[in-house]
Amino acid sequence: MTDPATDPATGPVIVRLSTRLLTAPMPRPWVPSAPQLHVIVVDVEDSDGATGTGFSWTPTIGASTVRALLDDDIRSFALGRPADARTLWPLLWAHLHEAGGGGITTIALAGLDTALWDLAGQRAGLSLSRLLGRRRDSVAAYGSGVNLHYPIDELVAQAERWVATGYTAVKIKVGKPDAREDADRVAAVRAVIGPDRLLMLDANQRWDLPTAITRIRALTGFDPHWIEEPLRSDDTAGYRALRAAVDVPIALGENVHTIHRFRDLLDAGAADILQPNVVRVGGITPFLEIAELIEASDARLAPHLLMELSGQLALTLAAETAVEDVEDADFASLGLITGSGPLEQAGAVLRMRDTPGLGLDFVQSLPSTTDLSRPSIRLENA
Repeated sequence: MTDPATDPATGPVIVRLSTRLLTAPMPRPWVPSAPQLHVIVVDVEDSDGATGTGFSWTPTIGASTVRALLDDDIRSFALGRPADARTLWPLLWAHLHEAGGGGITTIALAGLDTALWDLAGQRAGLSLSRLLGRRRDSVAAYGSGVNLHYPIDELVAQAERWVATGYTAVKIKVGKPDAREDADRVAAVRAVIGPDRLLMLDANQRWDLPTAITRIRALTGFDPHWIEEPLRSDDTAGYRALRAAVDVPIALGENVHTIHRFRDLLDAGAADILQPNVVRVGGITPFLEIAELIEASDARLAPHLLMELSGQLALTLAAETAVEDVEDADFASLGLITGSGPLEQAGAVLRMRDTPGLGLDFVQSLPSTTDLSRPSIRLENA
């Protein structure tokens, strides 16, 4: 019997997959030790000659490993298989699972998955949000900074820029060694933004459970809208205990990689807000499944980073949600794409250009990097 997963008669199959690594210097490094951000661009072609371009991404760790997985195991498995994201993703995830169900495997999977969705949009002449079914014409953004290392005067200046832009919600980092310094910084930002704007806090997994309880209670007076990743993302039992011990809503999910882990968090009652990152979960295909899972629960969904893609997906979700705009970290500001990309931003409001596919035209190389493209492999006569 013919296997529909490999039968060309079921539709076009993948005949080429190639990658290139773009390493962009960041105008505002997220940590002093990591002044660059890495994007692995993935180009794919099907047996009808249609093409698509997607990407994977990592701000610090693993860019060369992600690229190697795409160039080797993912490419060898994908060639000759259907050029359809929803068909291929579960097959490829199962194939890679021996190397890990999430993390590097899902981050690499996102490169091919997003490229296949771009290909589908190019074929249909539709933007991603139109292809998926757009539910609204605009989405709110909130101002975000990776700013724990900023002196307090720079932090205040950033908050002032957010207010001038018109954001009604902002997010800053906490987790200084001295709890009093955290309190001083949060107080200074609250003074700038006033009582009516939402203020989110992000601890980036810096605390253990007793510390988190103490620190969060000390910051409750500043009316935080949520506290993000106060514990290691793996500590489901810790999050369940923390949520029961504090009144501030708990946000979690940027370092959670599979729908199974998101289901575990929901079943445990571990968080109020879940934050899937579209690349870290493996691309658009699993993100949509995770979104459905969250939307059927009592938790809220808040996409993590990658505004160019998260903003498009937010237009298609059942519940309205704001997307994260990290200052000077969008692809256009980093010089990773030509033009301004798929989003039109007016203050805190994002709208979508109806460019077919993802609407991301990545540059071929960056002045600060060498083109490390590896030769593509084409499957002839597929």
